[in-house]
Amino acid sequence: MPEVQSDGLKIERIHHVAYRCKDARETVLWYQQMLKMDFVLAIAEDFVPSTKAPDPYMHVFLDAGQGNVLAFFELPTQPPMGRDPNTPSWVQHIAFKVRDRATLLAFRAHLEAQGVAVLGVTDHGVFHSIYFFDPNGHRLELACPDPEEEAILKKLDAVKWDMLEEWSSSKRAPKHAAFLHQREFGP
Repeated sequence: MPEVQSDGLKIERIHHVAYRCKDARETVLWYQQMLKMDFVLAIAEDFVPSTKAPDPYMHVFLDAGQGNVLAFFELPTQPPMGRDPNTPSWVQHIAFKVRDRATLLAFRAHLEAQGVAVLGVTDHGVFHSIYFFDPNGHRLELACPDPEEEAILKKLDAVKWDMLEEWSSSKRAPKHAAFLHQREFGP
């Protein structure tokens, strides 16, 4: 299937992604300590700028590296945070890239030493990940590239449209990328 022409319209990058938090201060301190993110900016308002609705909030911004910004809203007048009960907790998550497997393992050790429960290292073929939750219940992932990332991405690129079409018609996992989980990896 052909790629869509952009007509000159092109997204440059994500400006920021925003999630809700239970406590803005606790969230900033946790991300600073656990993921070494810098606290960039705080904005507080009594009215929502886009809708003008009265809804006081604290909006905090953290540096997630290379111009990526992770933001949170604390909303003290709203009902307690919840999550979609029809979506498994493993689906909605924030994934951050780290340089390599040594960095991934160092983060795992750092998080575990701070009492954070960590799942993995999980092998996804093209990358390897660890998973854990922040104090707001958001699932986080740290991922590092597989040493063979470039060759694997080439193979995946060659089958992406066929996989999407097969999935669209059958709603069953296509086997085009089964090779991802047929390799053996160390710890």
